Amino acid sequence: MDDSKIIELFFERSEQAIIELSNKYGALCRRVAGNILNNPADSEECVNDAYLGVWNTIPPQRPDPLVSYVCRIVRNQALKKYHENTAQKRNSQYDVALDELADCLPSAASAEEEAEAKEAAESVNRFLETLDRQSRLLFVRRYWYADSVQELAELFHTSRHGVSVRLSRIRKALKKHLMKEGISL
Repeated sequence: MDDSKIIELFFERSEQAIIELSNKYGALCRRVAGNILNNPADSEECVNDAYLGVWNTIPPQRPDPLVSYVCRIVRNQALKKYHENTAQKRNSQYDVALDELADCLPSAASAEEEAEAKEAAESVNRFLETLDRQSRLLFVRRYWYADSVQELAELFHTSRHGVSVRLSRIRKALKKHLMKEGISL
């Protein structure tokens, strides 16, 4: 079903909207949550909470594109659950992805640093605009969707080593870009 029709179902407050949303984007939502949580039950809970979040925000929102809107809500739910679950533990796949970026991005530990974090996010977006399409997709799939290096190797028809090297080069370029823009690391 077309996204605009799904959104219209939400505006009509039809429960069919959730069914259609799940049919169209359910697998992607489960993958996003699963990559972060590595727990099927928690992932399913996050996806269901995200569907409720979509129900509660449409209307008045009319997101375009719908897939990005839904994935952002799923990702936020999964991150919230992840932080609840891992106060003292580590989730290897997601932690590895975050650790890879640790040297590139400043951490926002206090309210005063939130402005710096926003500036850093805007700088990262500017950096991503400079990348070729494949590098940008690789970066986003790794650090937004938390895809594993193996999944990326299969998706991009290359070796794990090739993906790792390319991600390393992108991170080095990102670090250089951030330093050039005066973002403290």
